[in-house]
Amino acid sequence: MHYMRGMGLRMNYGTAAVMGGFRKWAAGLVALAGLAVSPAWSAPVQTEHTVSQLVAEGPAVPGQPLWVALDQKLQDGWHTYWINPGDSGLPTEVNWTLPAGWKAGPLNFPAPHRFTTGPLVNYGYEKATRVLARLDVPADAKPGGTVTLTAAANWLICADVCVPEDATLTLDVPVAAPGATSGTPDPAVAPMFAEARAALPVPSPYTASVSATKTAVTVRLAAPGLTADQVKDAYFFAENPDLVEAGAPQQLAVTKDGLTLTLKPTGRATPGPVNGILEVTELVNGQPTTQALAIAIPADGVGAAPAGGGVAADTGSAPVLPLWQAVLFACLGGMVLNLMPCVFPVLSMKAMALVRHQGAHARLHGLVYTAGVLACFAAIAIVLMALRAGGQEIGWGFQLQSPLVVAVLAYVMLLLGLSMSGVFTVGDQFMGVGQGLTQGDGYAGSFFTGVLASVVATPCTAPFMGAAVGYALVQPWYVALAVFLALGFGMALPFLALACSPWLLRHLPKPGAWMERLKQVLAFPLYGSAAWLVWVFAVQVGAPGMTGILVGLVLVGFAAWLYGVTHYAEGWGRRGGALAALVALVLAVAAVLPQAGGNAASAGGPVAGGKAVAMTDGFEAFSPATLDKLRADGRPVLVDFTAAWCITCLVNERVALSSDTVHQALKGHNVALLKGDWTNRDAEITRVLQAHGRSGVPLYLFYRPGQAEPDVWPQILTEAQVLEAVGTLPKQSASAQ
Repeated sequence: MHYMRGMGLRMNYGTAAVMGGFRKWAAGLVALAGLAVSPAWSAPVQTEHTVSQLVAEGPAVPGQPLWVALDQKLQDGWHTYWINPGDSGLPTEVNWTLPAGWKAGPLNFPAPHRFTTGPLVNYGYEKATRVLARLDVPADAKPGGTVTLTAAANWLICADVCVPEDATLTLDVPVAAPGATSGTPDPAVAPMFAEARAALPVPSPYTASVSATKTAVTVRLAAPGLTADQVKDAYFFAENPDLVEAGAPQQLAVTKDGLTLTLKPTGRATPGPVNGILEVTELVNGQPTTQALAIAIPADGVGAAPAGGGVAADTGSAPVLPLWQAVLFACLGGMVLNLMPCVFPVLSMKAMALVRHQGAHARLHGLVYTAGVLACFAAIAIVLMALRAGGQEIGWGFQLQSPLVVAVLAYVMLLLGLSMSGVFTVGDQFMGVGQGLTQGDGYAGSFFTGVLASVVATPCTAPFMGAAVGYALVQPWYVALAVFLALGFGMALPFLALACSPWLLRHLPKPGAWMERLKQVLAFPLYGSAAWLVWVFAVQVGAPGMTGILVGLVLVGFAAWLYGVTHYAEGWGRRGGALAALVALVLAVAAVLPQAGGNAASAGGPVAGGKAVAMTDGFEAFSPATLDKLRADGRPVLVDFTAAWCITCLVNERVALSSDTVHQALKGHNVALLKGDWTNRDAEITRVLQAHGRSGVPLYLFYRPGQAEPDVWPQILTEAQVLEAVGTLPKQSASAQ
């Protein structure tokens, strides 16, 4: 539903106590206003947070228009929505039941207000609103009679929660004699209709035009009489919710030719007319005066759109890609994933197995490994899409936001390392255990190696992946699944090519005693992966929660040793050792369950808001309010969206953001530093990622003073790139802070 867009709005129909309080409020309001006195008003209909009435401006005159109003009084603190509700919400709708020959025109909404909730901006009304509609009365309407007008209205009303409400309003309207005119309204409602019309936007006295590129939608108003001293603010409310991002800043420029607003495109719009309201605040006799100008620009007023039609997104919006390009990007991104430190320990383990395989045997192992990768990526895609369809704000790598998943992966990495070190050897009868499957020489070992490699790849984000996965998450399920499978195929492709190439296999080293030593050496990257995952777990649950995983690691080590020393025993010794090892593994998982649901904390204790990444090197915790304040102060701002489990993020911080040279450059140009921590689930950060076409971290946004939209830096950073971007800023003194 449209009102769910951008926010996971909760539906709450209130308690009996709240309802009772509202009834008293509504009854008092109706009694004070005396609204049912005039026959021009319908009987009031009271819902949980709204009192609604239908009002006619006068009697119906055959052949003449009749104006009616949907008049609504809203409970304090609640608001309804405009035609375009903004980042979330649902506009008010009215379905008419009219006598034969009558016709209803579109609803005429007053100019809306802006409501800001975190990074989201909504358009609507509070306290009271009147929406006008024109009804065309047929010429053969029978004078002297009475007709019944019925309006079935529905709307969404929100405060901290949102409640859909509806009311069926019925109004009996007399039909005037043939000599009457429609120019004289009922005196009882004339002031109300005058006030309602005054709230409508007025036609713009200036010529408006719009142009669109990949990076911006630009609205221009040819108003040479306006000056920068006069115009204090301007804002464009687009009627089409797919044209521009409601929550994005609108950059105003006033020149001798008029004013220009630069807006951020959503990437969803198609060519067509552009309608909306341009709200301009001017100084009149030293006082700010706001006027709402109705803007209507025909289709030919939209400047040249990018190839493929529509107003396309820039690098800071959800990418609009053809499917073939998204699949290609996904495949390339998957190939690059093999170079990431997340995946290397698993791949190095399986690459050794290829040395032992020859010919068709090796090709089959490559195909089975690919099947394991594709199966895992398909499962991740299905779970991700199902959770997002249920309103969850999650993205790429979401499973590592669960401390339980992190702990289990740490155990698996430790088991794999112990196996490669020779502590235990997996036999055929133990192939049902997950970590054993990856170590077998059979096809099950190849399949589950592909599964494990895919799971541990999710902390990494490679070039090309951001656009492809961001595209997939806003597409139908079958398109999204195709993109995720392309990502998996790209990841499996290098290993598959090696397994299927006789020439490459012939040039691999010959099997020998060296393989055992190399296998033992390659256990240490797996130990390193286990240590890193334990650190991630500690960051997520805090130092007090570490007891569980430390006990679990001891139990995992004990299980591996016990299985190794009893595996070749006879009879019950072997079976009892395997059973005891399995019990130890179950206890290891149980040991982390109490802590796995805890909030993130730093080593020194809980961090406000559940943030897990320590704010070091001059970084402050990200929030939209902090960002807005820093930008209002005219400072350049670098926002680093990261997570403790994101290997790419940690590498970037060490390689590109932590050197003294970079620190001096940032300080010399007075760059404010913000860090958004996505280690644990954070819906607000997820929405920011989605707004910039990303499904996961890292994301680096660099806001320049006076620039409406940020520069989006690459996902893999170098020190030279950071210095080049910062070096284009004017030199400032850090004392400006």
